[in-house]
Amino acid sequence: MRTYLAVVGLAIILSGCSKSSSPASKTYFVAFSQCNNAEPYRSAQNELLSRICSKKPDIKLTITDAQQDNSKQIAQIETFIRQKPDLLVVAPNERAPLTEVMGRAMAAGIPVICLERDITQPNYTTFIGADNLAIGKMAGQFIVDSLNHKNGKPQGKVVEIRGLLGVEAEMERYNGAHDVLQAYPGIRVVHEAVADWLQSNARERMMEILRAQPEIDVVYGHNDPMAVGAYLAARDLGREKQMIFIGVDGLGGPAGGIKKVTDGILAATFYYPLCVDKAVEIGEQILHAPDFHPERQYTLQPELITTDNASQMYQKLTF
Repeated sequence: MRTYLAVVGLAIILSGCSKSSSPASKTYFVAFSQCNNAEPYRSAQNELLSRICSKKPDIKLTITDAQQDNSKQIAQIETFIRQKPDLLVVAPNERAPLTEVMGRAMAAGIPVICLERDITQPNYTTFIGADNLAIGKMAGQFIVDSLNHKNGKPQGKVVEIRGLLGVEAEMERYNGAHDVLQAYPGIRVVHEAVADWLQSNARERMMEILRAQPEIDVVYGHNDPMAVGAYLAARDLGREKQMIFIGVDGLGGPAGGIKKVTDGILAATFYYPLCVDKAVEIGEQILHAPDFHPERQYTLQPELITTDNASQMYQKLTF
Protein backbone atom coordinates (compact mmCIF):
# COMPACT_ATOMS: atom_id res chain seq x y z
CA MET A 1 0.00 0.00 0.00
CA ARG A 2 2.86 2.36 0.91
CA THR A 3 4.52 1.54 -2.41
CA TYR A 4 1.28 2.32 -4.30
CA LEU A 5 0.91 5.69 -2.54
CA ALA A 6 4.53 6.54 -3.24
CA VAL A 7 4.08 5.82 -6.93
CA VAL A 8 0.88 7.88 -7.08
CA GLY A 9 2.56 10.73 -5.24
CA LEU A 10 5.54 10.66 -7.60
CA ALA A 11 3.22 10.68 -10.60
CA ILE A 12 1.41 13.74 -9.26
CA ILE A 13 4.70 15.54 -8.62
CA LEU A 14 6.00 14.73 -12.09
CA SER A 15 2.70 15.81 -13.63
CA GLY A 16 2.91 19.11 -11.81
CA CYS A 17 6.49 19.62 -12.93
CA SER A 18 5.54 18.85 -16.51
CA LYS A 19 2.77 21.43 -16.54
CA SER A 20 4.87 24.13 -14.94
CA SER A 21 7.74 23.58 -17.36
CA SER A 22 5.51 23.90 -20.48
CA PRO A 23 4.97 27.52 -21.45
CA ALA A 24 1.39 28.48 -22.22
CA SER A 25 0.84 28.83 -25.94
CA LYS A 26 0.21 32.43 -27.01
CA THR A 27 -2.55 33.44 -29.39
CA TYR A 28 -1.75 36.41 -31.62
CA PHE A 29 -4.46 38.84 -32.59
CA VAL A 30 -4.00 39.88 -36.24
CA ALA A 31 -6.26 42.65 -37.56
CA PHE A 32 -6.73 43.29 -41.28
CA SER A 33 -8.24 46.62 -42.31
CA GLN A 34 -9.55 45.96 -45.82
CA CYS A 35 -10.51 48.95 -47.95
CA ASN A 36 -13.36 47.33 -49.88
CA ASN A 37 -14.59 43.74 -49.87
CA ALA A 38 -16.71 44.29 -52.99
CA GLU A 39 -13.80 44.26 -55.45
CA PRO A 40 -12.95 40.71 -56.58
CA TYR A 41 -9.25 41.32 -55.88
CA ARG A 42 -10.07 42.34 -52.30
CA SER A 43 -12.39 39.38 -51.83
CA ALA A 44 -9.62 37.06 -53.05
CA GLN A 45 -7.20 38.68 -50.59
CA ASN A 46 -9.61 38.05 -47.72
CA GLU A 47 -10.19 34.46 -48.79
CA LEU A 48 -6.49 33.63 -49.10
CA LEU A 49 -5.57 35.33 -45.81
CA SER A 50 -8.40 33.57 -43.95
CA ARG A 51 -7.39 30.22 -45.44
CA ILE A 52 -3.74 30.65 -44.44
CA CYS A 53 -4.54 31.84 -40.92
CA SER A 54 -7.10 29.06 -40.35
CA LYS A 55 -4.18 26.62 -40.52
CA LYS A 56 -2.27 28.52 -37.82
CA PRO A 57 -3.79 27.82 -34.38
CA ASP A 58 -1.80 30.61 -32.74
CA ILE A 59 -3.40 33.34 -34.94
CA LYS A 60 -6.79 34.92 -34.40
CA LEU A 61 -7.71 36.95 -37.49
CA THR A 62 -10.27 39.75 -37.76
CA ILE A 63 -11.08 41.45 -41.09
CA THR A 64 -13.04 44.70 -41.44
CA ASP A 65 -14.58 46.16 -44.60
CA ALA A 66 -14.31 49.92 -45.13
CA GLN A 67 -16.58 49.78 -48.20
CA GLN A 68 -14.33 52.23 -50.09
CA ASP A 69 -15.01 54.87 -47.40
CA ASN A 70 -11.98 56.65 -45.90
CA SER A 71 -13.84 57.78 -42.76
CA LYS A 72 -15.08 54.26 -42.10
CA GLN A 73 -11.62 52.77 -42.52
CA ILE A 74 -10.12 55.36 -40.18
CA ALA A 75 -12.78 54.58 -37.55
CA GLN A 76 -12.16 50.84 -37.92
CA ILE A 77 -8.41 51.29 -37.45
CA GLU A 78 -9.05 53.50 -34.39
CA THR A 79 -11.07 50.62 -32.92
CA PHE A 80 -8.22 48.24 -33.64
CA ILE A 81 -5.77 50.58 -31.90
CA ARG A 82 -7.93 50.43 -28.76
CA GLN A 83 -8.04 46.63 -29.04
CA LYS A 84 -4.21 46.49 -29.33
CA PRO A 85 -3.69 43.74 -31.91
CA ASP A 86 -0.30 42.05 -32.11
CA LEU A 87 -0.17 42.91 -35.82
CA LEU A 88 -2.17 45.31 -37.98
CA VAL A 89 -2.36 44.82 -41.76
CA VAL A 90 -3.84 47.70 -43.77
CA ALA A 91 -4.91 47.90 -47.41
CA PRO A 92 -5.52 51.67 -47.56
CA ASN A 93 -8.46 53.01 -49.51
CA GLU A 94 -6.57 56.22 -50.34
CA ARG A 95 -3.05 57.45 -49.66
CA ALA A 96 -3.44 60.73 -47.79
CA PRO A 97 -6.50 60.12 -45.55
CA LEU A 98 -5.08 56.91 -44.01
CA THR A 99 -1.60 58.26 -43.27
CA GLU A 100 -2.30 59.86 -39.90
CA VAL A 101 -4.25 57.02 -38.29
CA MET A 102 -1.65 54.46 -39.38
CA GLY A 103 0.93 56.69 -37.70
CA ARG A 104 -1.12 56.53 -34.50
CA ALA A 105 -1.11 52.73 -34.69
CA MET A 106 2.66 52.78 -34.97
CA ALA A 107 2.92 55.22 -32.04
CA ALA A 108 0.83 52.79 -29.97
CA GLY A 109 3.52 50.15 -30.53
CA ILE A 110 1.52 48.07 -33.01
CA PRO A 111 3.52 46.64 -35.95
CA VAL A 112 1.84 47.74 -39.19
CA ILE A 113 2.08 46.07 -42.61
CA CYS A 114 0.86 48.26 -45.48
CA LEU A 115 -0.39 46.40 -48.56
CA GLU A 116 -0.06 47.53 -52.20
CA ARG A 117 -1.27 51.11 -51.79
CA ASP A 118 1.41 53.32 -50.30
CA ILE A 119 0.59 56.27 -48.05
CA THR A 120 2.01 59.81 -48.06
CA GLN A 121 4.37 59.14 -45.14
CA PRO A 122 6.03 55.83 -44.24
CA ASN A 123 3.80 55.18 -41.21
CA TYR A 124 4.28 51.42 -41.32
CA THR A 125 6.73 48.73 -40.31
CA THR A 126 6.96 47.41 -43.85
CA PHE A 127 5.25 47.86 -47.22
CA ILE A 128 4.36 44.93 -49.50
CA GLY A 129 3.25 45.45 -53.09
CA ALA A 130 3.98 44.80 -56.73
CA ASP A 131 5.45 47.19 -59.30
CA ASN A 132 2.47 49.07 -60.74
CA LEU A 133 4.67 51.25 -62.89
CA ALA A 134 6.05 48.10 -64.51
CA ILE A 135 2.48 46.88 -65.06
CA GLY A 136 1.62 50.15 -66.80
CA LYS A 137 4.67 49.89 -69.04
CA MET A 138 3.88 46.26 -69.87
CA ALA A 139 0.33 47.29 -70.73
CA GLY A 140 1.62 50.10 -72.92
CA GLN A 141 3.96 47.74 -74.75
CA PHE A 142 1.16 45.19 -75.25
CA ILE A 143 -0.96 47.94 -76.80
CA VAL A 144 1.91 48.91 -79.11
CA ASP A 145 2.47 45.31 -80.15
CA SER A 146 -1.25 44.80 -80.74
CA LEU A 147 -1.42 47.86 -82.98
CA ASN A 148 1.85 47.24 -84.79
CA HIS A 149 0.84 47.29 -88.45
CA LYS A 150 2.98 45.95 -91.28
CA ASN A 151 4.48 49.35 -92.02
CA GLY A 152 6.14 49.32 -88.60
CA LYS A 153 4.21 52.37 -87.40
CA PRO A 154 1.71 51.35 -84.72
CA GLN A 155 -1.52 53.27 -84.92
CA GLY A 156 -4.93 53.05 -83.34
CA LYS A 157 -7.39 54.52 -80.86
CA VAL A 158 -7.29 53.62 -77.18
CA VAL A 159 -9.85 54.04 -74.40
CA GLU A 160 -8.53 53.98 -70.83
CA ILE A 161 -10.73 53.07 -67.85
CA ARG A 162 -9.02 54.38 -64.73
CA GLY A 163 -9.36 53.31 -61.11
CA LEU A 164 -9.90 55.51 -58.09
CA LEU A 165 -8.02 58.76 -58.80
CA GLY A 166 -5.19 59.62 -56.43
CA VAL A 167 -4.47 55.99 -55.53
CA GLU A 168 -0.90 54.96 -56.23
CA ALA A 169 -1.90 51.90 -58.28
CA GLU A 170 -4.08 54.05 -60.54
CA MET A 171 -1.40 56.71 -61.02
CA GLU A 172 1.39 54.26 -61.80
CA ARG A 173 -0.69 52.05 -64.10
CA TYR A 174 -1.61 55.23 -65.95
CA ASN A 175 1.87 56.79 -66.01
CA GLY A 176 3.63 53.58 -67.01
CA ALA A 177 1.40 53.06 -70.03
CA HIS A 178 1.69 56.67 -71.15
CA ASP A 179 5.48 56.57 -70.78
CA VAL A 180 5.44 53.94 -73.53
CA LEU A 181 2.61 55.26 -75.70
CA GLN A 182 3.99 58.80 -75.97
CA ALA A 183 6.72 57.49 -78.28
CA TYR A 184 4.10 56.42 -80.82
CA PRO A 185 2.18 59.38 -82.26
CA GLY A 186 -0.02 57.06 -84.30
CA ILE A 187 -1.56 55.70 -81.11
CA ARG A 188 -4.05 58.07 -79.50
CA VAL A 189 -5.89 57.77 -76.21
CA VAL A 190 -9.22 59.12 -77.40
CA HIS A 191 -11.07 58.88 -74.10
CA GLU A 192 -10.32 58.40 -70.40
CA ALA A 193 -12.99 57.52 -67.86
CA VAL A 194 -12.90 56.96 -64.09
CA ALA A 195 -14.79 53.91 -62.81
CA ASP A 196 -13.38 53.56 -59.25
CA TRP A 197 -12.29 49.94 -59.85
CA LEU A 198 -15.94 48.77 -60.20
CA GLN A 199 -17.34 46.72 -63.11
CA SER A 200 -20.77 48.35 -62.97
CA ASN A 201 -19.28 51.84 -63.18
CA ALA A 202 -17.04 50.83 -66.07
CA ARG A 203 -19.97 49.38 -67.97
CA GLU A 204 -21.88 52.66 -67.64
CA ARG A 205 -18.88 54.80 -68.62
CA MET A 206 -18.06 52.57 -71.58
CA MET A 207 -21.62 52.76 -72.87
CA GLU A 208 -21.27 56.55 -72.96
CA ILE A 209 -17.88 56.30 -74.68
CA LEU A 210 -19.13 53.89 -77.35
CA ARG A 211 -21.89 56.29 -78.33
CA ALA A 212 -19.33 59.09 -78.70
CA GLN A 213 -16.50 57.11 -80.33
CA PRO A 214 -17.28 55.25 -83.59
CA GLU A 215 -13.76 53.76 -83.75
CA ILE A 216 -11.97 52.09 -80.83
CA ASP A 217 -9.14 49.57 -81.16
CA VAL A 218 -8.04 48.90 -77.56
CA VAL A 219 -9.62 49.30 -74.13
CA TYR A 220 -7.15 49.38 -71.24
CA GLY A 221 -8.82 48.87 -67.86
CA HIS A 222 -6.79 49.44 -64.72
CA ASN A 223 -8.25 46.24 -63.30
CA ASP A 224 -10.03 43.20 -64.70
CA PRO A 225 -13.56 44.05 -63.49
CA MET A 226 -13.45 47.41 -65.27
CA ALA A 227 -12.10 45.82 -68.45
CA VAL A 228 -14.88 43.22 -68.32
CA GLY A 229 -17.44 45.96 -67.67
CA ALA A 230 -16.24 47.73 -70.80
CA TYR A 231 -16.49 44.47 -72.75
CA LEU A 232 -20.07 43.94 -71.60
CA ALA A 233 -21.04 47.43 -72.73
CA ALA A 234 -19.47 46.81 -76.16
CA ARG A 235 -21.24 43.47 -76.38
CA ASP A 236 -24.56 45.16 -75.60
CA LEU A 237 -24.05 47.29 -78.70
CA GLY A 238 -22.67 44.48 -80.84
CA ARG A 239 -19.21 46.04 -81.02
CA GLU A 240 -17.09 43.76 -78.82
CA LYS A 241 -15.24 42.25 -81.81
CA GLN A 242 -14.11 45.68 -83.04
CA MET A 243 -11.61 46.09 -80.19
CA ILE A 244 -9.52 44.20 -77.67
CA PHE A 245 -9.74 44.51 -73.88
CA ILE A 246 -6.83 44.54 -71.43
CA GLY A 247 -7.11 44.25 -67.64
CA VAL A 248 -4.98 43.99 -64.50
CA ASP A 249 -5.10 41.65 -61.46
CA GLY A 250 -4.97 38.19 -63.07
CA LEU A 251 -7.00 36.41 -60.43
CA GLY A 252 -7.52 32.67 -60.66
CA GLY A 253 -10.87 30.95 -60.26
CA PRO A 254 -13.90 30.83 -62.56
CA ALA A 255 -14.67 34.55 -62.13
CA GLY A 256 -11.08 35.83 -62.34
CA GLY A 257 -9.25 37.66 -65.08
CA ILE A 258 -7.27 34.62 -66.19
CA LYS A 259 -10.49 32.76 -67.04
CA LYS A 260 -11.61 35.85 -68.98
CA VAL A 261 -8.45 35.49 -71.08
CA THR A 262 -9.09 31.80 -71.77
CA ASP A 263 -12.71 32.67 -72.64
CA GLY A 264 -11.57 35.26 -75.19
CA ILE A 265 -13.10 38.22 -73.33
CA LEU A 266 -9.75 39.76 -72.41
CA ALA A 267 -6.77 39.75 -74.76
CA ALA A 268 -4.45 40.05 -71.77
CA THR A 269 -4.30 40.67 -68.05
CA PHE A 270 -1.39 41.40 -65.75
CA TYR A 271 -0.96 39.31 -62.63
CA TYR A 272 -0.77 41.44 -59.50
CA PRO A 273 0.05 39.22 -56.48
CA LEU A 274 -2.46 39.20 -53.62
CA CYS A 275 0.37 40.09 -51.22
CA VAL A 276 -1.34 38.63 -48.12
CA ASP A 277 0.70 35.42 -48.23
CA LYS A 278 3.85 37.54 -48.11
CA ALA A 279 2.27 39.57 -45.28
CA VAL A 280 1.80 36.37 -43.26
CA GLU A 281 5.38 35.29 -43.95
CA ILE A 282 6.80 38.62 -42.75
CA GLY A 283 4.19 39.05 -40.03
CA GLU A 284 5.04 35.72 -38.40
CA GLN A 285 8.68 36.73 -38.22
CA ILE A 286 7.69 40.04 -36.61
CA LEU A 287 5.55 38.19 -34.04
CA HIS A 288 7.90 35.33 -33.24
CA ALA A 289 11.37 36.87 -33.58
CA PRO A 290 11.87 40.02 -31.48
CA ASP A 291 15.22 40.69 -33.16
CA PHE A 292 13.79 40.44 -36.68
CA HIS A 293 13.87 43.69 -38.64
CA PRO A 294 11.88 43.48 -41.89
CA GLU A 295 12.91 45.31 -44.99
CA ARG A 296 11.23 48.66 -45.46
CA GLN A 297 9.63 47.45 -48.69
CA TYR A 298 9.03 44.13 -50.43
CA THR A 299 8.34 44.42 -54.16
CA LEU A 300 6.65 41.44 -55.82
CA GLN A 301 6.82 40.85 -59.56
CA PRO A 302 3.84 41.18 -61.95
CA GLU A 303 3.43 38.92 -64.98
CA LEU A 304 1.78 39.25 -68.38
CA ILE A 305 -0.96 36.67 -68.98
CA THR A 306 -2.19 35.97 -72.52
CA THR A 307 -3.67 32.94 -74.24
CA ASP A 308 -0.10 31.58 -74.41
CA ASN A 309 0.20 31.02 -70.65
CA ALA A 310 -3.33 31.51 -69.28
CA SER A 311 -4.07 27.81 -68.69
CA GLN A 312 -0.80 27.31 -66.83
CA MET A 313 -1.34 30.42 -64.68
CA TYR A 314 -4.95 29.41 -63.98
CA GLN A 315 -3.80 26.12 -62.49
CA LYS A 316 -1.09 27.86 -60.49
CA LEU A 317 -3.23 30.66 -59.03
CA THR A 318 -6.63 29.03 -58.51
CA PHE A 319 -7.22 27.96 -54.92
